Amino acid sequence: MKKHKKRRNIFPSARDDMQLACDYPRSTSYRLAFTDQDFLLRDELRAVRLQLEWLKPDMVQQEHGIESTVVVFGGARFQDKEKALQQLADLEQQLLGDPGNETLMRKLSRAQRVLRNSRYYDEARLLARRITEVSMSHGSKEYVVVTGGGPGVMEAANRGAEEAGGKSIGLNIVLPHEQEPNPYITPEFCFQFHYFAIRKMHFLLRAVGLIACPGGFGTLDELFETLTLIQTGRVGHLPVILLGREYWTRLIDFDFLVEQGAIDEEDLDLFHIVDSHEEAWQILSQAWELQSAE
Repeated sequence: MKKHKKRRNIFPSARDDMQLACDYPRSTSYRLAFTDQDFLLRDELRAVRLQLEWLKPDMVQQEHGIESTVVVFGGARFQDKEKALQQLADLEQQLLGDPGNETLMRKLSRAQRVLRNSRYYDEARLLARRITEVSMSHGSKEYVVVTGGGPGVMEAANRGAEEAGGKSIGLNIVLPHEQEPNPYITPEFCFQFHYFAIRKMHFLLRAVGLIACPGGFGTLDELFETLTLIQTGRVGHLPVILLGREYWTRLIDFDFLVEQGAIDEEDLDLFHIVDSHEEAWQILSQAWELQSAE
């Protein structure tokens, strides 16, 4: 049978025309629509921008063959132990020179809490390292760690993945503070979003597990949205783990929600509360039916 040659594209590419196009100094209307930034930023183009934010991260991950991810949420303000110790030591030194300074005393109290909470940074780092070791055994196509891309617990998870020698993803978003890419994200998987809604969809698009470490409003928002989607059947079941028993049980009285009829008792089975990365790993490895579940 005669083989047919693949037909070449007879039309010039958009890139070719972009390079050939010239400006018309008297009016911006002459610009190619897809190179006209002022045009793309108009309110009427919101639907196009939403589509672009959906397509870009998805296409990049498809090109790299990423099939499943593990989401790690957590607060941006939780530091690693070394930084927390240094911050505490600096404040103690300042107080020696000004022992009655109430502002310094409040900062010292906060620094002591930050030091206590630094264990969550370590737990996220160790868990992400273990997950990434499994990911690498699957060619870095499965179980790839994904975070919100910022500092704190997010940094810890990306750091653990890098320490394991693997890849990880960061889904950053434009914010006035507390949001810039941490240095441990794999560069080709460092994304930035304008729309929270699209970013949230990307968190769950390939997710086969979610770990929520202690955090603030953002962590709670993402956790409860995920639980709602699972509860209502809008996404398939996946293991959801709340790491930090003391934190989560004091923050949220889940039994009270059941008592008040706000949720069913069976809804408590949608998540697991654990206190260490070892406990979290046991749940994940069993859910994924990994042979190395020890």
